[in-house]
Amino acid sequence: MSDKVRIITTPLDEAKVESLRVGDVVRISGVIYTARDAAHKRLVECLDSGGPLPVDLAGQVVYYAGPTPGRPGQAVGSAGPTSSYRMDIFTPRLLEAGLKGMIGKGNRSRETMEAMKKFRAVYFATVGGAGALIARTVKEVEIVAYEDLGPEAIRKLVVEDLPAVVASDIYGGDLYNLGYKQYRRISEKFKAPEDVTFYKT
Repeated sequence: MSDKVRIITTPLDEAKVESLRVGDVVRISGVIYTARDAAHKRLVECLDSGGPLPVDLAGQVVYYAGPTPGRPGQAVGSAGPTSSYRMDIFTPRLLEAGLKGMIGKGNRSRETMEAMKKFRAVYFATVGGAGALIARTVKEVEIVAYEDLGPEAIRKLVVEDLPAVVASDIYGGDLYNLGYKQYRRISEKFKAPEDVTFYKT
């Protein structure tokens, strides 16, 4: 884990993915694609049917978000992440198709973690509740697929210095699990004495 901020430009290649470690603080610039549950379902259905994808996923980064419309002069309104576990059922299939990065919030399933190791992809976590701040990093937006899904349509975003942290890497590292273990170690040191009684208020 390094305190240095890593500058990451998309798309991601093997060298970039290999260089990232859990806990790395990053700023992401370049093209990323938004996709949530409904869009993921359609992408997997497309793969399963043998049809071409509306977006070439090779080397790309998907952001689990549904940006709101922006005011005049803004590319988007709020652009905060949704909970990543909702995409876990679809993620291994998209990683197999070449997806190299994901941005969201919260931990991932064991199956998704194993798929990230197998297909060599990385998961970035960003801050839920900071949608307005994240929106400032979005410079351009364009709907590229599934416009009928409204906010959940796939959008191509051009971002500049989107802040995130590497939450899972290709080596099996898991920031959420590390945080839990650290919390357990600290909490064990501060257990209340057995003779202390806590009352509900």
